[in-house]
Amino acid sequence: MTASASAAPATPPRRPLTTLQAPVVIPALVVVIALLVYCALFHEQADILFGQAQAWVTSRFDWFYTISVTGFLVFLALVAASRFGDIRLGPDDAKPEFSFVSWTAMLFAAGMGIGLMYFGVGEPMQHYLAPPLQAGSTPLAAREAMLMTFFHWGFHAWAVYGVMGLVLAYFGFRYNLPLTMRSGLYPVLRDRINGPIGHGVDAFALVGTIAGIATTLGYGVLQLSAGLHQVLGWETGSTTFRVGLIVVVVMLAGLSAATGLDKGVRILSEINLSLAILLLVFVVAFGPTVYLLEAFSENVGHYLTNLVELSFRTYTYQPTIKPGWYGGWTILYWAWWISWSPFVGMFIARISRGRTIRQFVLGVLLVPATFNLLWMTAFGNNAIWLDTHVAMGALSRGAGNVDALLFQFFEYFPLTQVLSGLAIILIAVFFVTSADSGAFVIDTIASRGAPNSPVWQRLFWAAVLGLTAAVLMIAGGLKALQAMTLVAALPVTIIMLALCYGLWIGLQADRAHYEPDLAHATSFWSGMHWRKRLAQIVHQATEADVRQFLQTTVLPAMQEVSAELRQRGVTSAVNHNPDTADEVSLTIPVEALRDFVYGVRLQSRLLPAFLITQSASPDEPDARVYEPITFFEDGREGYDVQYLRSEELIADILRQYERYLSLSSNRSTHLLNQAPGHT
Repeated sequence: MTASASAAPATPPRRPLTTLQAPVVIPALVVVIALLVYCALFHEQADILFGQAQAWVTSRFDWFYTISVTGFLVFLALVAASRFGDIRLGPDDAKPEFSFVSWTAMLFAAGMGIGLMYFGVGEPMQHYLAPPLQAGSTPLAAREAMLMTFFHWGFHAWAVYGVMGLVLAYFGFRYNLPLTMRSGLYPVLRDRINGPIGHGVDAFALVGTIAGIATTLGYGVLQLSAGLHQVLGWETGSTTFRVGLIVVVVMLAGLSAATGLDKGVRILSEINLSLAILLLVFVVAFGPTVYLLEAFSENVGHYLTNLVELSFRTYTYQPTIKPGWYGGWTILYWAWWISWSPFVGMFIARISRGRTIRQFVLGVLLVPATFNLLWMTAFGNNAIWLDTHVAMGALSRGAGNVDALLFQFFEYFPLTQVLSGLAIILIAVFFVTSADSGAFVIDTIASRGAPNSPVWQRLFWAAVLGLTAAVLMIAGGLKALQAMTLVAALPVTIIMLALCYGLWIGLQADRAHYEPDLAHATSFWSGMHWRKRLAQIVHQATEADVRQFLQTTVLPAMQEVSAELRQRGVTSAVNHNPDTADEVSLTIPVEALRDFVYGVRLQSRLLPAFLITQSASPDEPDARVYEPITFFEDGREGYDVQYLRSEELIADILRQYERYLSLSSNRSTHLLNQAPGHT
């Protein structure tokens, strides 16, 4: 290469024309398009069909949703409490990307959105008027209203998100697999995740995510239009106006994606969170403050006391409640959370690299759930108190119109117009960021986590979200959106149960290297050649000693294993740089999975003062010790192998390869059985 050529600037990699995975995208789009066409051409029939579909799923699978969502919560608790809780989401030596304060703040932000704005007043008031097991508009009704609101927005909701986030973070950061649902099934399906089954899993996730986000956009546009009518006096009740709002929001989301304003969206989200906290503090400060603080304490106690019973309640002995209240509230919520789980799960996974599983579970379950419960108390209990002490039933009479109920609630506070305007800004920005972020997550699923996706793909998925919300709103309003979410979440629930099983298998295989027989390379030493080993132990190795060990012991051992593998039809390569001689590695490439890598590198560390020997004088504070330390592709913590002989090093390589194969094959001992010299 000439000097001029070497000095030429590197050409930046070109973005591919598309990264979409056809086997995933085409089936999902066929389902979505068929649904939209049917709704557009047959409005009334679609409305009836959606209602029947929701009733059918509720009447036959309510128990399945109940047990599954409760199972997710129990599963997370067991994983966090077990020995698996110490495993890091990433290499063993990975450090969290964000400080604890920043991490909890982002989890705090994840718990806030259009849903809390829409249901903060509406749900407690509707439960207060028509609770499932109490007489309406009574003190007991108020208590049960807050209990059911806490149940719907508490630990169960975040257990759904937590399972999805943990699966994505574990297989994504620990094993370098794509951030898609199929990756979590690798221990179960193995190479079949690259075939029709894996494509089907991601296609179901795609349809479910579109349905869940479209439902949320539907809630947002209904409340936003009601707020504009309340504050500005606009006529916003027509379908045309609401569809126009969706178009504007999708255009803003598309502008964000096209111009790369990710930083701008992040700043907007932080501002939105600050405004939400300001709104929360204002409502508590200018409401019945002492009553709200007392109510929060009692609400939490009542919720925790009844948590087990609520988790398994299916209203079997109250059959009149099942199809209406239970199906229209609890089961719909569980389906909604499941549909949103790929979206929120990916967000919390991306910010949690370097955390232990125990930190992840506790943070995800406690931080956003606590904020949700505080928000519901501040707005829900406040609304019930105002209705009975100040409004004289006016809020109860307006509870049927949930879209405008929040703004009616603000009428009983000072600075009503300011509060309403602030709420409109909050809803609008949540609306835009949900559409933009949703398009990003959908594109990630559709392209199987491929980097450098072209911008037009995010624009395309933003348009699909807007079109879905608009057409379904025309077809049957929020009822159609709710029914679609409920039905689409059913197959996703089944997939999530399989993900829990796959994660458990992966955790067991991962933890195996901490067991005594695999934790250290010397654990299987028979005691042979003890004099040589003793001489090595009492002699502090120098940098030159370690380099010589890498070249004369480690490198030949790896070359011997590599040659044997090639004879058996297994591709492998030994990598080393003779100039530096500070690192040697054996690599076995595996398609659709991270490569197996067993490496040894020279590492140095300061020698503690109390361990300084004759080879390092106490007058030399920077005396160092040099060691040959192993490293692996999954980033696990390495160990010192300087005392191993060639055959012992080969045995250690085979043991680590056996562990690696335990994730991809039941024949976990096949290499040991065929190894040279094995008896």
